[in-house]
Amino acid sequence: MEPSPVASWAHTLAVFDLETTGIDIDTCRIVTAHVGVIGADGAVLEQRQWLVDPGVEIPTAATLIHGVTTERARLEGRPAAQAVAEIIDALRDAAGRGYPIVAYNAAYDLSVLHREAERYAHDAFRGPGFVIDPLVIDKAVDRFRRGKRTLTAACEHYGVELTAAHDAGADAIAAGRVAQAIARSFPEVAATTIAELHASQVDWSREQAESYQEWRRMNGEPEFTTSGAWPLR
Repeated sequence: MEPSPVASWAHTLAVFDLETTGIDIDTCRIVTAHVGVIGADGAVLEQRQWLVDPGVEIPTAATLIHGVTTERARLEGRPAAQAVAEIIDALRDAAGRGYPIVAYNAAYDLSVLHREAERYAHDAFRGPGFVIDPLVIDKAVDRFRRGKRTLTAACEHYGVELTAAHDAGADAIAAGRVAQAIARSFPEVAATTIAELHASQVDWSREQAESYQEWRRMNGEPEFTTSGAWPLR
């Protein structure tokens, strides 16, 4: 059987990922970053990567995930203010060429970058015209599938190779390929225009957050709240 053609919006995608010092978007700092471009077959066409000195200690828990120690970041990393400016410029360039920007759990990465821009008094990257978040889309189109929804799990489900999880480059490229695989698996996603898909993700993210909040409150956490704002929190 011939593979389904990739959706028109996925012919060329910018891919973006960060590894950071933590999970709190207001306080964590960028440690590594990747901005690249993939073609319709998932081949890497362009890539830029950064190792950043975040200017703070990298917690051991974070190092255990992405492998970068404070010592290495200080020795080899670019100063955070410079790196953040370069990452923003790379995303602006990709968006300016009309590429949708793919990020898995995009609201996290874009929000961290936004806070970093504020921290160093840069003009913030407020997002391109269109963002593709495979996490949000997958939850919406395959709502009742059991199991985890991590990038690793999504790659396994959609048959995408991920050789180095939590490496910013590997994660960014894999996320782009998962987005293309979702489009091949769900004709309704492939047939949706990029503008309609972006707008749908705004609604889906809010609905998913509301459902998760309700579940947590029903299971012993009556004060639990979470934000479904997307693609920036």
